[in-house]
Amino acid sequence: MTDAANPLLTPSALPYALPDYAAIRPEHYLPAFRAAFDEHLAEIRRITMVRAMPTFDNTMVPLERSGAALDHVAHAFYTVSSADATDEIQAIDEELAPLMAAHEDAIRLDAQLYWRVKTLHEQLDNLELDDESRYLVQRHFREMTHAGAALDDDAKSRLTALNQQLSTLTTTFEKNLLADTNELAVLFENAEELDGLTDGELSASARAASERGHEGFLISLPLFTGHPYLASLTNRESRRLIMEASRSRGMRGNAKDNRAVLTQIVTLRAERAALLGYPSHAAYVTADETAGTPEAVSDLLHRLAPAAASNARAEQEALQAIIDETEKEPFALEAHDWAFYTEKVRTAKYAIDTAALRPWFEAERVLQDGVFYAATQLYGVTFTERADLAAYHPGARVFEVHNAGGGALGLYVLDLYTRDSKRGGAWMNPIVSQSALRGTAPVVVNNLNVAQPGDGQPTLLTLDEVTTLFHEFGHALHGLFATVDYPHFAGTNVFRDFVEFPSQVNEMWILWADVLDNYARHHETGEALDAGVVERLRATESFNQGHDTSEYLAAAWLDQAWHRVEASDAVTDVAAFEAAALAEIGLDNPAVPTRYSSTYFAHVFSGGYSAGYYSYIWSEVLDADTVEWFRENGGLTRENGDRFRARLLGVGGSKDPLEAYRDFRGRDAEIAPLLKRRGLGG
Repeated sequence: MTDAANPLLTPSALPYALPDYAAIRPEHYLPAFRAAFDEHLAEIRRITMVRAMPTFDNTMVPLERSGAALDHVAHAFYTVSSADATDEIQAIDEELAPLMAAHEDAIRLDAQLYWRVKTLHEQLDNLELDDESRYLVQRHFREMTHAGAALDDDAKSRLTALNQQLSTLTTTFEKNLLADTNELAVLFENAEELDGLTDGELSASARAASERGHEGFLISLPLFTGHPYLASLTNRESRRLIMEASRSRGMRGNAKDNRAVLTQIVTLRAERAALLGYPSHAAYVTADETAGTPEAVSDLLHRLAPAAASNARAEQEALQAIIDETEKEPFALEAHDWAFYTEKVRTAKYAIDTAALRPWFEAERVLQDGVFYAATQLYGVTFTERADLAAYHPGARVFEVHNAGGGALGLYVLDLYTRDSKRGGAWMNPIVSQSALRGTAPVVVNNLNVAQPGDGQPTLLTLDEVTTLFHEFGHALHGLFATVDYPHFAGTNVFRDFVEFPSQVNEMWILWADVLDNYARHHETGEALDAGVVERLRATESFNQGHDTSEYLAAAWLDQAWHRVEASDAVTDVAAFEAAALAEIGLDNPAVPTRYSSTYFAHVFSGGYSAGYYSYIWSEVLDADTVEWFRENGGLTRENGDRFRARLLGVGGSKDPLEAYRDFRGRDAEIAPLLKRRGLGG
């Protein structure tokens, strides 16, 4: 195949350099990667062969220009491999994983390149650089050192082998999880077994069954433990079947069993950390995050866990009382019962039935009159759908984004619906990253996993799905607004334990009066959500926080426990290890299972959150403090939005994130707002 015949090896003629997905076929990817690898290595050789002493212009600038072709191919492919992973795409991903790891190491561990960067770092105070350029030298030196560039050749050789093994294993973990999740979708023969679901939910389940060639109703599984439908299903056996299927993923002793895979990952990560001079993978990861050490993470989690566990036990007692009072044959509350009886308590205490709110959360209205509306009010940006631009899947929609003055900003892609080829959960990723140096504008995508109803039926979201859409759009705004010179700092390229902060802040607008009144309209009548309901809905924001905080903290601690394992340790019994870790922090309540059990904990065993799942609560300290600032300063105003955009979202990764936060807030974040929000006391 010639370069001219491969659309990935020629510049895209589409607006904003959007990949020409209509022309890209699976067989184009690997040849494009190989050509891009070669081009990138040649660019690095041209830097290291310069005979003159290192300067910013002969080293850092060409380093930042390098790899543009590879970025183009990689962003195009990994967008597809996560959202439309057909068998053919998965096979490419498996073959590519060790090749990509080897290539990344060839750059990061290059001794001559490291010498040039190190030399500049040593002369930093004499280089007269602007702030972003100075920080670029600091970050490249820190990241290359952290990656192992200072090791001797033998150690580098072992490190490269470890990285390739890990890349293969994490790809296997994700492939196994997707296949097992699809296989464990629960098929029900009749609608009576799903009593409590809405017509739209039944329609979506019937559609899912039909698409797989079944009659009846198929309940596909989300990434997390449990299922949103558990709150509505009146049939206890149906709830049990769904929860059992969810919790059995990756641990059934079949070809998709992830236990051996994850223990290998843990062992190799520990060995790599030791090679790099750290006692554990957790120590290695946190050393280059805002947390600094696993001890700092442990201190926060242990500070929050006792109160969360205590609150969860109190909630459990209240739910048990409901069961004892209302059921003809009372039973002990189990994990699959929690959501159902929680809704009974919520209804009794607040007169709120969250399932009944779905007619007010029609997806298109939530998007246009909620998510987009809040962004327009805050930042002046507008969104225009571009039906003429094809994304990577027919279900993904493309919107052009303009600034307040009408200037073009970038593209936003929304891929709302679930499908068997899409991994679970919700996420944002860049398809094109912004960089003034490269002359590129941002193209970002949000993926969700909302069940698609039958033809002609409206897509009615749960409140949790509304929250997810606002959350992921916060990431998208970060990707769209970051305005930097160097691609190294583009978009969400910030410390992992800071990246969730902007997305969490964006959730505040869900129940903000002006925003909620604009989008929460009955999809048939246009009727606004009753003011009394809105007030009661706001009053429930801290409801069930014992459970929600406990299940999250359990997962965060489980991640830390796995990644505190040292290279000399050997873990063979996954279930026993998990049980001991949860008991250690006091979050081993069987009625409140961890949000992700080890064998389907994709965030840490196939995603980018290894030893970093704590990031959500770490960032939430900043988020809760920021929400207080918005409330104190008038809320949804352009002045507030412009300040938040300029001082936080707009800097991308070009500034230390805590320094950027101080610039925005005027001080460090305080933890009190988080403790109040989560009902954890002072």
